[in-house]
Amino acid sequence: MSPLFGGSRSILDRTTEFFTQEGWRFEPIEGKPIIRMGFKGDNGSWMCFAQAKEDSHQLLFYSIMESNVAEKKRHEIAEFITRANYGLQIGNFEMDFSDGEIRYKTSIDVEGGELTLKMIRTMVYVNILMMDRYLPGIMSVLHAGTSPAAAIEQVEK
Repeated sequence: MSPLFGGSRSILDRTTEFFTQEGWRFEPIEGKPIIRMGFKGDNGSWMCFAQAKEDSHQLLFYSIMESNVAEKKRHEIAEFITRANYGLQIGNFEMDFSDGEIRYKTSIDVEGGELTLKMIRTMVYVNILMMDRYLPGIMSVLHAGTSPAAAIEQVEK
């Protein structure tokens, strides 16, 4: 257990408490300090994962697109997410070039401090809002042949 919460509250416990209070349906991944849940935004749906790294005092939250990017589109999507990441203050998009997985990641390091429900709320809701905001641009590049620059312009107007 982490000493961050009076000696008895782990990062995972605090995260579970947050999602329970928010009314999210989630499930733990057996044997791992990770919980997963689905999310449906205005522009699509995707899987989310909260990962507690107790030893390094970190919490990571990911929104992961349901389908991977085809190899022939990965360079265009890499340009899109690079353009999207420029100027983002909390979190970032990532793409695994080996399989085309796209995700948005927010994280927090709480070593020497206390992880509050407000801190978790901020990192979770910024994450899902950014994924929902940029998802139409990603889809436009993937399926409509829109250039990454034009797709970013459409999303950020």
